[in-house]
Amino acid sequence: MERIEINTTAAPAVGPQFALSQGVRIGNMLQTSGQVAQDPQTGQLVAGGFAEQMQQTLRNVVAVLEAGGATLNDVLMMRVYVTDTAHLPEMNRVYSAFVGDVKPPRTTICVGLPGDFLVEIEALAVLK
Repeated sequence: MERIEINTTAAPAVGPQFALSQGVRIGNMLQTSGQVAQDPQTGQLVAGGFAEQMQQTLRNVVAVLEAGGATLNDVLMMRVYVTDTAHLPEMNRVYSAFVGDVKPPRTTICVGLPGDFLVEIEALAVLK
């Protein structure tokens, strides 16, 4: 099957120094790279705290999904990386409101992220 690289200006640009794609589609499977809370227009971290970062990160994930022909309804699995377990209640609140009634399975991992990023999210979708 053909590997199709997914790129969109609706999500933050990925420079060659990162050696990755925004997403890759093979057949009916689409995997996004981890997205962070960068504004796609400016490349800057969004203003605000964890909730604002979480919302922008989810918007960036959706932008890559849509560029690959998917929606949130096609997501089989999400992985959320947070820098502090104290953010988990707020993460759950923002995530629940964003993804709707049928929530994709999710793994949440506490990690260190570069700079002032508080959250990173990747998604795996299966297209119809």
